Amino acid sequence: MSNSLFRKKSLTSIIKDANDGLTDGLETGGMHKVLKVKDLTAMGIAAVIGAGIFSTIGEASFHGGPGVSLLFLITAITCGFSALCYAEFASRVPVSGSAYTYSYVTFGELAAWVIGWALILEYAIGNIAVAISWSGYCNNLLRGLGLSLPAWLSSNYDSASPETIAAAPHIGSLPVIVNLPAFIVVVLITYLAYVGIRESKRSANFMVGLKILVILFVIVLGFFYVNKSNWVPFMPNGFSGVLKGVSAVFFAYIGFDAVSTTAEECANPQRDLPKGMIYSLVICTVLYILISFVLTGMVPFYKLKVDDPLAFVFDEVHLPWISYLISVSAVIATTSVLLVFQIGQPRIWMSMSRDGLLPKRFAKIHPRFKTPSFATIITGIIVGVPALFLNLTIVTDLTSIGTLFAFILVCGGVLMLPPQEKGDGKRFRLPYINGQIVVPVLVTGLVIFFHKELLQKLSFAGGWEVWKHNIPFFIFVVVTVLITYFSFARKLSLIPVLGLLSCFYLMTEIALKNWIVFSIWLVIGLSIYFLYSYRHSKLKSAV
Repeated sequence: MSNSLFRKKSLTSIIKDANDGLTDGLETGGMHKVLKVKDLTAMGIAAVIGAGIFSTIGEASFHGGPGVSLLFLITAITCGFSALCYAEFASRVPVSGSAYTYSYVTFGELAAWVIGWALILEYAIGNIAVAISWSGYCNNLLRGLGLSLPAWLSSNYDSASPETIAAAPHIGSLPVIVNLPAFIVVVLITYLAYVGIRESKRSANFMVGLKILVILFVIVLGFFYVNKSNWVPFMPNGFSGVLKGVSAVFFAYIGFDAVSTTAEECANPQRDLPKGMIYSLVICTVLYILISFVLTGMVPFYKLKVDDPLAFVFDEVHLPWISYLISVSAVIATTSVLLVFQIGQPRIWMSMSRDGLLPKRFAKIHPRFKTPSFATIITGIIVGVPALFLNLTIVTDLTSIGTLFAFILVCGGVLMLPPQEKGDGKRFRLPYINGQIVVPVLVTGLVIFFHKELLQKLSFAGGWEVWKHNIPFFIFVVVTVLITYFSFARKLSLIPVLGLLSCFYLMTEIALKNWIVFSIWLVIGLSIYFLYSYRHSKLKSAV
């Protein structure tokens, strides 16, 4: 009997369980294996190109100027390291569960539970925020058609004006203020995710094709109105100004995590999943860089601190009709993001339930639709009800923390995977590049180049009230020293090391208050683990 907190599942047993459809007999057969490379690529694009390209890119361009294109490239390379590590895991462990399953193989059960719990935060809060954002775009679109909902049906208590509160119906002294469009779209997307992966992939492919056509049209038309003098200076606020947009830009790149949750619905996951993740990352990076050049070329960068930069720049060049097209595309883009993440969350719960860490019902597969039906309904409730009442856009940084945490464990997990012999069929293989010399030289070079900033962050100048916000950075420095030592001593693979360190650095750019909330969330998760999951784990009774 295994009572260790670090008990691990073997690669062999995980793949065997998935092939056998092992979910305690609550389903009828396995899941539909219908996803191919183009479907996975479309899902990745659907998740990556969302609200960011229509809103947060403006804030990043305001700080970085035309140089924000470099930030998209840097972020894509950073996420590329993680994507390659995901691809290695996806080809070695072709089952649902994403980073949760990968961590179970390499770090053990406790780490797997922690990352599964963190992914719940990432997916749920992320989709609540996206649903609220979708509602805003939808209301703008309706107003363009001469239609509009009453303000009390398209708002929430946090942002409702005194006029909205006065006009709303009351239950006693409590005004009824709900965000009905956000709730409705979650219900519709949940239904689509419930009835099957075939229907979901068709919808995702259609929405991706449409929004890419609109974005390409905007790029091509926009280049006719570019004033090249707006690209000078290229980095008006220096490189530090470019880096100010890192959180907003990174948030646009987290979609390939959701793609890896669909492994059991892929026709050939060991070959197709890695291709889908990498292709989507490349395509999205090219589109983002082109959009950033169009935006900063059409108007001076200092005018771009607006909520709807794409619509704004075309208004500036007297093409207001483009704004309507952009509103349509924004609604489609955010709908596709919702769909991909509503598909991903239930499959993580399904994997956790298979292992006994969640109740058995979460692993139930619908006999007709072949989807994790109960988990999909619960996901819809958890996202739809808060979206009806709350304004959670201020906590999107929590989504970034959960995602980066997952990326770090995946990159670290690749370093712990046992070597696999060649000749085991065609699959993606992460290339091994010896980091023994490269990592120490790279870290030393960065320390020398950024020594002033480094000393400033690690000093006690300003006292405790200032220094406490640098605690995450201090932890990052300690981890970097340890990783550099092990890279030299054990000849660690370069790509996962760079992925781990770059993602950890991005975490330090997120405000300390979000680290605190994330820590509280993890404490709640650990309480559930020790009260339920630890005792019900299938590995606990394994011989």
